[in-house]
Amino acid sequence: MIERLHITAGPFTLGGRLELEHAPRTCAAFVARLPFEQQLVHVRWSGEASWIPLGDLDFDLGPEHATSHPAPGEVLLYPGPLSETEILLPYGPTLFSSVVGQLAGNHFLTIDEGVEHLRPLGVRTLWEGAQPIRFTAA
Repeated sequence: MIERLHITAGPFTLGGRLELEHAPRTCAAFVARLPFEQQLVHVRWSGEASWIPLGDLDFDLGPEHATSHPAPGEVLLYPGPLSETEILLPYGPTLFSSVVGQLAGNHFLTIDEGVEHLRPLGVRTLWEGAQPIRFTAA
């Protein structure tokens, strides 16, 4: 199993470590889909975060190392079922929620390189719209 991911989001480059000890099933399910390319948009309900809406994409996961209060750079994968599947990338104070209320997502990745780009990336998604994002093995 790989331990680190390389992330390009908009004009920014980030790096992160997979939370293999705390969320091994979520890490394995995500790594199996690498390279992973989507669009990153600003959240509607959660605070200072961006998200990747994934609709009904099924990761075949339940809760694992789940939280509603991620710190900046603590990336969550929410596998459903109360709301759509999504990935949350917080850059400031965040209470993970959706139209159905508070959610808890699986903290599977912690960004530890390029952390200074998290806020500019989040602000960019807020004011300029969707940004391309790509995850690859580091």
